[in-house]
Amino acid sequence: MHRLVRQVRFSIDPFSGQQAQGFNSFASKPAGEGLPVYLELEAGILGQVDGDTGFVVNVTEIDRKAREFAVAVMEEKIKKAFAEARNISFPEIGNLLTEVRDVLRDKFAGMTVSDLALKLNPFRKVSIDCEVDDMIYFSEKFEFAAMHKLWNRDFSEQKNFDVFGKCANPSGHGHNYVIEVTIKAKEGKEKFSYGEFEKVVDGEFVQQVDHKNLNEDIQFFREHIPTVENIAVFAWNSLEGRFENVKLHSVTVWETDRTSCTYYG
Repeated sequence: MHRLVRQVRFSIDPFSGQQAQGFNSFASKPAGEGLPVYLELEAGILGQVDGDTGFVVNVTEIDRKAREFAVAVMEEKIKKAFAEARNISFPEIGNLLTEVRDVLRDKFAGMTVSDLALKLNPFRKVSIDCEVDDMIYFSEKFEFAAMHKLWNRDFSEQKNFDVFGKCANPSGHGHNYVIEVTIKAKEGKEKFSYGEFEKVVDGEFVQQVDHKNLNEDIQFFREHIPTVENIAVFAWNSLEGRFENVKLHSVTVWETDRTSCTYYG
C-alpha cells in the first residue's frame, strides 16, 4: 500500500463572480485577481501501485478533480463569508475539509482519500484524517535559536567523540531550530484562538529555550542529552495540558532542514 500526496495551489477572489483560471498551477490555479485568498490543499491518496503505469493515481487527475470539486466547495464558502463580512472559524474550516472529503471520496476508483490538509500560510495548516470522522488538527511552526553539546557523563571522552562526533565539541555549537506544534479537537465543536495558541507555545516553550545554552540553562537537559529527540520530549512536557479546549497531538522539532523528530507523548 502506498500513500501519494499531492499539493494543489489555488487563489479565490471573494469579490468576483468569475474566477481567473490561469495557466500556472505551480503558483496558483485558479489564479485569482488583485489580492485574492491564496490556499494550498494537500490530499493524501492511499492505494496500490498500478503495474502498467507505476502510478497510485496520476497526479494530473488529482489536480483536475480537486479543482473541479474541492475548490468549488471552498470558493462557495469563502465568498459567502466575505459577503456576510465575517471570518471563517477554526471549527468551520474543519467542516469545510469534511465537505471536501465527501465530494472527493468516490472520485478515485479503488483508492482512498486518506487525509486532507489546508495550508493557510507557509507555517500554519488545518488538517483532518479522513478515516477519523470527528477530529480536526491545527499545526503551526515556530523558530528558536539555541546551543547545545551532546555529551554523556558516563562515557569516556573518547567514546563521546566516537558516538557524537563534532556534536561533542567541548565549547558546544548552535542551531536555528524550528518546532511544529499540532493540536487536535472535536470537529466543529471546540472554540480555538490562533493568538491564544501562539501565546501558550511562546510562553511555555519558546521563551524557555530561545537563545539559551540547553545543557546549562535548562534543568531537564542537565539530566537528558539535548538531542533533537529529547528536545521534542521537553517541548511536549512543557505544552501538554496547557491549551484550552484542545489537546496536544504532536510536536516536531527540526534541528536542520534534513533532521527532525516527531513526538506523540
